[in-house]
Amino acid sequence: MHIPEIKTTAVEVLSDNWYTLRKITFELRQADGRWSTQSREAYDRGNGAVILLYNTSKKTVILTRQFRMPTYLNGNKTGMLIEACAGLLDQDNPEACIRRETEEETGYRVQNIQKVFEAYMSPGSVTELLYFFVAEYTEQQRLHDGGGVAEEEENIEVLELPFTQAMRMVHDGEIRDGKTIMLLQYAHINLQLA
Repeated sequence: MHIPEIKTTAVEVLSDNWYTLRKITFELRQADGRWSTQSREAYDRGNGAVILLYNTSKKTVILTRQFRMPTYLNGNKTGMLIEACAGLLDQDNPEACIRRETEEETGYRVQNIQKVFEAYMSPGSVTELLYFFVAEYTEQQRLHDGGGVAEEEENIEVLELPFTQAMRMVHDGEIRDGKTIMLLQYAHINLQLA
């Protein structure tokens, strides 16, 4: 396996409004030894965490629905997207982040969180590494209705769905969020929900 040599020659900040968009110019040594000069843009929004809450006895999952402008711009007529609970790490470690986000978005304070994998979601343009978790929930763990944090302009609808319905929604195109599909597929293979 050829591991390329890379020499960064210039970094230009194109935008630092919401997150940071940079243009990186670099030299890359090819497998045949030649050097090529290339440039790419990379969007840095920080790393994140995502969790699928599931209930084995009820055979249900907790998902959220909220407006996502980029999907609206790319043909999602309402801009609404059904997703697993997720958030940016900020200064937290992945597990602390997902505990906080779970409580804010869904209203549940879950106990036994299990990390299942991590993945780069759009490595051609976004630096984010996403940490994936699952946790079983019970009604006793529900503290409030969820919905997100008002100061962050979050307006999140909490959905409790039968697992079989969530899987049908993936098949029918109602659930089109990659991280959510990955976690539902993980649950289909590894958890007793069907």
